[in-house]
Amino acid sequence: MTSLLCITIISLALTAFANSQDMSTPPLPTVRVKAELGSNVTLPCWLLSRDSMSFGGVGMRVKWTKVADDEALNEDVLLSMGFHKKTYGSFEDRVFLQEQDNEDASLVMTDVSKDDMGKYRCEIINGFEDTVHEIILEVEGGLTDGVVFPYFTSRGRYSMTFQEAVQACLDQNATVSTYDQLFEAWKGGLDWCNAGWLNDSTVQYPITNPRAPCGGTNSGPGVRNYGRRDKQSLFDVFCFASAHKGHFYWLVQPDRLTFDEAVQACLDDGAEIAKVGQMYAAWKLEGYDRCDAGWLADGSVRYPISRPRKNCSPTEAAVRFVAFPDKMQNSYGVYCFKEQ
Repeated sequence: MTSLLCITIISLALTAFANSQDMSTPPLPTVRVKAELGSNVTLPCWLLSRDSMSFGGVGMRVKWTKVADDEALNEDVLLSMGFHKKTYGSFEDRVFLQEQDNEDASLVMTDVSKDDMGKYRCEIINGFEDTVHEIILEVEGGLTDGVVFPYFTSRGRYSMTFQEAVQACLDQNATVSTYDQLFEAWKGGLDWCNAGWLNDSTVQYPITNPRAPCGGTNSGPGVRNYGRRDKQSLFDVFCFASAHKGHFYWLVQPDRLTFDEAVQACLDDGAEIAKVGQMYAAWKLEGYDRCDAGWLADGSVRYPISRPRKNCSPTEAAVRFVAFPDKMQNSYGVYCFKEQ
């Protein structure tokens, strides 16, 4: 009973520390760290001045956070108060403090995944001064230079010839995917039951969860191939969007917008309404997460979720497609893109 009470008190203390940070100390210049997919990586963080306190002492507190564009969606990574430490969510039992000396609060992360990409914040409180470091983790390997996504137009499924598919991807700031790109995306978990054009005019689709409507259960997981088809045949398309040079963002507006109002709102903000490929790149390569449905340049309404949760995307990280609604409907916000 005493042990349980002790654990409860420690947990409450760590939570109080997490909620007490006002971020009044400005962060130091942001550091970029690169890691290979599946490897271990160290995110650096140190006290700026030396003193006799160590992280083993009760006066030293450390908080690591994964930072989202919307601060309300930040993820706790690790909290430390002296000898007592707690890790959270997908980081549980996968991160720990390096603690090479009394000034070292660097975070060691094991088995790095693409979902770990993004910005991290380290805060150190030692009773004398606060130190704040920000680190951007970049993960190399797989398709970290781009993202494959399935696409169809407002005409509906299976409505594009090969040339129309090529143009559709270009219109969304992307290109038609190669087989190698689709194969890498399949290895990364892409599962899509609708067949689409690839750049060699073959028609294929990736299946990770074999099921009756998608080629049957007798065939194992893989990229299903319809072969090279007449270019006038009608299918969807798989597009490939590279990392963009610019800023993808949700534009805060007091009211919901029609499509034309959404286009104008982005222009008034010095940007343009975002394209589908830009949303996918921001979601996959930057971990962009927003549970608000917004207009995009093709007239579709979508939203990107990198942290699955109730009422947003409860089972998986995904770019959620809502509809191609009537463009006069003023039920949605807008995502914008500003060139770098």
